[in-house]
Amino acid sequence: MLWCALRPRIASGSVPSPSPREPQPGPEQQALAWWALQFSPRVCLVEDAVLLEAEASQRLFGGRRALLWQVHAALPQAGGTGLAVAPTALAALALLRSLPQPHAAGDATPDAAPDAQIVPESIPVAVCATRQLIPMLDALPLTHLSAARAHAPVLARLGCRTLGQLRALPRDGVSRRFGAALLEALDRAYGQRPDTQDWVVLPERFSARLEFTGRVETAEGLLFGARRLLGQLAGWLQARQRGVLALTLHWEHDLVRRGELSNGHLDLRTGAATRDTRHLARLLGEHLARVQLPAPVQAIRLDATETEAFQSDNSSLLPEELKEGEPLAQLIERLSARLGPHRVLRGRVLADHRPQHMQAWFAASEPMAQATAPALLRHLPPHLRLHPPWVLREPLRLEMQGDRPYYQGPLRMLAGPERLETGWWSFSAAAEREGEALALRDYYVAHSPQAGLLWVYRRRSAGEPAWFLQGVYG
Repeated sequence: MLWCALRPRIASGSVPSPSPREPQPGPEQQALAWWALQFSPRVCLVEDAVLLEAEASQRLFGGRRALLWQVHAALPQAGGTGLAVAPTALAALALLRSLPQPHAAGDATPDAAPDAQIVPESIPVAVCATRQLIPMLDALPLTHLSAARAHAPVLARLGCRTLGQLRALPRDGVSRRFGAALLEALDRAYGQRPDTQDWVVLPERFSARLEFTGRVETAEGLLFGARRLLGQLAGWLQARQRGVLALTLHWEHDLVRRGELSNGHLDLRTGAATRDTRHLARLLGEHLARVQLPAPVQAIRLDATETEAFQSDNSSLLPEELKEGEPLAQLIERLSARLGPHRVLRGRVLADHRPQHMQAWFAASEPMAQATAPALLRHLPPHLRLHPPWVLREPLRLEMQGDRPYYQGPLRMLAGPERLETGWWSFSAAAEREGEALALRDYYVAHSPQAGLLWVYRRRSAGEPAWFLQGVYG
């Protein structure tokens, strides 16, 4: 068997419980367990560690050495701080407890510096082969085995301080004095008795809750807790092979001081499915900066309300294909969150003959339609490709000199007419107003002595005939 014990990063101010009856795993431990599912479906939570049984996954990853190398290389980004490998689960857990605790870069705690990463070289590793199992376990202290920790003071007075010394004691006396559970755990650690575990099963929908040790007074303070839940979300997305499209952050106010106030929430939507938790944290920070909490917050909950199948880009070793900087979609979403969705707009081509209805502007953060603008432009008729790049919001009525339109000089018609008769399906009282439903026009490309090339039209609808300026060429 190939058991890997992974130690999750512990948040600042929290102390791992030595009790084997831990009620609920922390967010870091849950996120690390979900992350480990990419290497094997046999992942379990045991006390303050994550155990991974990967015997059947060795061939898939190219052998034992390649599998362990991939786990160790990706462990820092997953929030792990230690790795121990052994033939049994309890042996791997005991070896993991013998490893020192590494520190984040810059001696910063995860809460004080959420972006701090564990240096890969600082992650300690302990590997125990099958032939080394007995001597390595015999040398470990009793406190490394949870079942023996409660009896360590009594055993120490008997001169028994290591697992090897405990194993040398008469089994009948140990069973009568300390119970059969101690011998059972000892046999499981040495591989003399089969071990059973409760495997981690991913939920169909992501929802994680975090209760603060204190009360958070400002909305920006919620971001530190949200980062921990985003790390848990990253593990769920990777294990499910999905990307997130919409998130909802809920917060619960202090019951003592809340009064009649209701709990709050913040909805977040991305333009494309993503697993980039750094980008999601930046978006949450932009939105939370404009939130004022009416009362202190005692807990938060993060829900992934919409996800879809995710396909990551293939990485390349070629320098010219490496992408640098922030992706355009993420920049648009961040600017929309900071400036407001109606201040960052994106043009969209519409299937309509009327110039004022050929395009529309929408919030850039909204998902694009399936038919994109470049696809529509490839199928445009040749005469539509000659339309000017600048179309006025409202057509400008031109002055007349006799029967000739005038704009910074008399206009000379170069091309046309392009007759437009459309909008007949939307008859209304406003149909005679230019820019509205009904359009009966003849378009020309005209030249002005001062303004250059212009796009003008002659109105043919009911009422007084008139000339209008619709667009300008560069």
